[in-house]
Amino acid sequence: MSPQIFGVILFVVIVALTMYVTYIAAKRNKDTSDFYAAGRSLTGMQNGFALAGDYLSAASFLGIAGLVALHGYDGFMYAVGWLMGYVIVLYIVAEPFRNSGKFTLADVLSYRLKARPVRSAAAVVTLAVTLFYMVAQLVGAGAIIQLLVGIPYEAAIIFIGILMIIYVTFGGMLATSWVQIIKAVLLMSAMIIMILFIAVLFNFNLSSLFGAVIDENGVGFLEPGRLYTNPIDLLSLGLALILGTAGLPHVLVRFYTVPDAQAARKSVIWAMMLIGFFYIMITLIGYAASVFVGRENIAAVDPGGNMAAPLLGQYLGGGEGTFGGELFMAAIAAVAFATIIAVVAGLVITGAGAFAHDIYTNVIKRGEVDSKKQFKVARNAALVIGIVSIIVGILAKGLNVAYLVVLAFAVGASANLPVIIFSIYWRRFNTNGAVASMLIGTITAVTLVMIGPSVMGENAIFPLANPGIISIPVGFLSAYLFTIFSKKEENAQKFAEMSVRANTGLDAE
Repeated sequence: MSPQIFGVILFVVIVALTMYVTYIAAKRNKDTSDFYAAGRSLTGMQNGFALAGDYLSAASFLGIAGLVALHGYDGFMYAVGWLMGYVIVLYIVAEPFRNSGKFTLADVLSYRLKARPVRSAAAVVTLAVTLFYMVAQLVGAGAIIQLLVGIPYEAAIIFIGILMIIYVTFGGMLATSWVQIIKAVLLMSAMIIMILFIAVLFNFNLSSLFGAVIDENGVGFLEPGRLYTNPIDLLSLGLALILGTAGLPHVLVRFYTVPDAQAARKSVIWAMMLIGFFYIMITLIGYAASVFVGRENIAAVDPGGNMAAPLLGQYLGGGEGTFGGELFMAAIAAVAFATIIAVVAGLVITGAGAFAHDIYTNVIKRGEVDSKKQFKVARNAALVIGIVSIIVGILAKGLNVAYLVVLAFAVGASANLPVIIFSIYWRRFNTNGAVASMLIGTITAVTLVMIGPSVMGENAIFPLANPGIISIPVGFLSAYLFTIFSKKEENAQKFAEMSVRANTGLDAE
């Protein structure tokens, strides 16, 4: 069997397995609770694996390995920020968020605030973050799949888009969750196998690996400062990654898939363990790639370093042109494919929920929609979002859209996190503060990125690549000022009810 045939078989097996999961899930999708929240049937461990599968995108799997391989220690800083974000999720957001809402972020905010303006603003922010993240994933996916497998960019985008539409439209959150669980298992298994190969080469001595890194790249490779020379920019990046995780809609909606707050906490702990273990492994893989493959060879194939892990897999299997090397690379390509489809499926269902549940059902129809009608609208919304994503992904071919991932985290931290925290913990908080924070936080983050070096290069007006150090305080300050200087809302009783519900789970959906 040739490596190419083996690679095709792996792709077919992954697609067949996920399609079977979708078929099983489709038979269980009866209403909106099934579609949006998997019937709240996932255990803490299952949701933890799904969270990890949703969170560990192609940027984590291929991007972090490449950053470490090309830039050393600084590449690891991304991983630290993404992991530490779950500390905020665990201690501040997970339990009260699960108890206070039903399907979306807007459910939490509208419990004690004016529903229509808050839901409208929250849905706009959710769709914006979803679009930013989706386009970045699809453009990166098309380029990576083209490099790994050789199929045209446009065909890769269309194929991935069709799969994500099928998963979400027919299987809903249950199918999406199990696709993410399967992806997490495949990803962790691939990483463990690669780490075992590396461990054997270094006689299970970690210091030998770092000694080889120093011999190959110099001692400065293990020190900060090679990629992030501006400490303010690094601080801004860290703030966005750490605080942004707790404001990402596709992460937050996962807490509605478990039966209670205790399971929500358990799912965060499982996710933290899996993600932490993964980032340790991917960092070691990046360092090993710099030693065995070489920075020049990695950059020659892809200047962004995204091929570091696949090229290392090829080396560990026997090298370029060998059966084992090509076989290993095919396996890495299949895992990258599973990674991409799991993340984009989670984004599609989040966007569909924002439109169908928040905009259509609660803003346009003022809640006067039966479950079956909302279920149908949600499916149609998923179809439209999937098609639009495919079209935008194809049109964005060749564009450097890496800044969109940074922008998604910045908007999550600047627009969503302030209103979540204030809505749950501040009695005086009102609708004006919530709407102002979401809109001003989003506009500030987007504007600063557009006039920053990520888009304008050397002609940048704003000097920092990440706007977090400015946009996050602006988001919190907007929420505070617009609340203080506007009429006090008579929602003390609703706040008291929400506090009891958030902290005890009484009467939670």
